[in-house]
Amino acid sequence: TFEPGSTMKPFSVAAALEAGKVRPDTRIQTAPGKLTIGDRTIGDAHPHGLLTVEEVVAKSSNVGTAKIALDLPAQTLWETYTSLGFGQAPRMGFPGAVAGRLRPAKTWRPIEQATISYGHGVSVTLVQLARAYTVFANDGQLAPLSLIRLDSTPPMVQVLSPQTARAMRKMLEMGVSDEGTAPLARIAGYRVAGKTGTAYKIKNGQYVKDYVASFVGFAPVSDPRGVVAGMIAE
Repeated sequence: TFEPGSTMKPFSVAAALEAGKVRPDTRIQTAPGKLTIGDRTIGDAHPHGLLTVEEVVAKSSNVGTAKIALDLPAQTLWETYTSLGFGQAPRMGFPGAVAGRLRPAKTWRPIEQATISYGHGVSVTLVQLARAYTVFANDGQLAPLSLIRLDSTPPMVQVLSPQTARAMRKMLEMGVSDEGTAPLARIAGYRVAGKTGTAYKIKNGQYVKDYVASFVGFAPVSDPRGVVAGMIAE
């Protein structure tokens, strides 16, 4: 398991879209690139100023994502993450699959609600991330998961509205544009969508300056056929 970092942001934004709190073109003020919550301050790698929700995802703004998430009840976010399979061991017919860590919403302080929204203070496995992104590729339906051949395919589960999923697809496609954080994910002849993530590793209960870098994407955007998730430790 590892902290996913910014690959978690699309789920937080999707929860706000579903709740009607924001639209893709809603503007979020992220200046001056920092946000103080209680006695803690979070920040963006690069200050951006006024961004639309679409740009918050494409440019991967921690401040923008936190502001969007803090406008939601913690329970709403928790229910969204849980409906996508986080915090639960995936049932894929494979021994050793683990649940990762997603604490109950009632224990979240505001700073934790903010950091969880952009993938810190929560842990996942790569297969959980890959499966969760199928909701964006499948018009809001979460795909079943199996590593063994099944006689029939289990039904998908509708988690997000098709409208929200399509809006998120557009944002994730912006993420691999020159304006986004993953232009190297583009493939000639295909429309690609995806999201980068970076987080510190935890050793002996403390954050250390070793990084976990991740990326989750799917293609082609017009009719998604495959989701790919990759993670590099240090």
